[in-house]
Amino acid sequence: MSNTTQEMSSKFHPLPCMFTIASLFCGFYSIVAAIKGDFTVAAYAILIAAVFDGLDGRIARLTGTTSTFGMELDSLCDLVSFGVAPGLLAYLWALQPFHRYGWLAGFLYVATTALRLARFNTQHTGTSKHFVGLPCPAAAAMISATVLFSRRLGFEGTVNHISLLFLVYILSYLMVSTHLYFSFKQTNSQKRKTFRLLVGTLLLFTLVATEPDVMLFAVFAVYIISGPIFALFRRVRKIFKSKGATESNHRSAHDQ
Repeated sequence: MSNTTQEMSSKFHPLPCMFTIASLFCGFYSIVAAIKGDFTVAAYAILIAAVFDGLDGRIARLTGTTSTFGMELDSLCDLVSFGVAPGLLAYLWALQPFHRYGWLAGFLYVATTALRLARFNTQHTGTSKHFVGLPCPAAAAMISATVLFSRRLGFEGTVNHISLLFLVYILSYLMVSTHLYFSFKQTNSQKRKTFRLLVGTLLLFTLVATEPDVMLFAVFAVYIISGPIFALFRRVRKIFKSKGATESNHRSAHDQ
């Protein structure tokens, strides 16, 4: 029975894999565009790759075609689309003036993406409410949104600002950190919550459609800082709980 399950889990399912390959194509096209200096096109290609990456897993779960083959293919494609492509985009767009620190930041981003994907594959046991560490598509989308937002601010072509170097280092750290990030992969069968999620998604889509360059940057920035903020909140709450428990023990001892 276990051998049959293992054999079934390794089968090749064309439909979700087509979306995974489409994500890989967008990542490769982003690399080509970045080398040519079309940084806006490269940024949009990464964002489209993230859309395909989100669709392949959902389609696999909805059609019951999840497999270890699909998971491994997804990770390999993610390394290109959300590791190499944004790392090269960041280097060619903003990190070259920093010389050694610049290309080391680009390499660190690619390396931490590989580590993030490897850790996810070894620890992933099914759908969960949270990711451990910043998902690499969100980190890549943040770099892309920064490119688009800078264009909105009037910066065309390459830029040279120390904050962008720090951004790449911070994203690299967050991907391999233990901060928890909300996962949107878990489906919920409750109609009320599903309807609320649908309304929230519609409102978010409307806001992004009005000012895409600004809203994409704001949405991904909020998501990225949510991990450290929630970690700080949990730590503070734990401190207050421990203090409350200590005070309660002292009162109990005093009453006795």
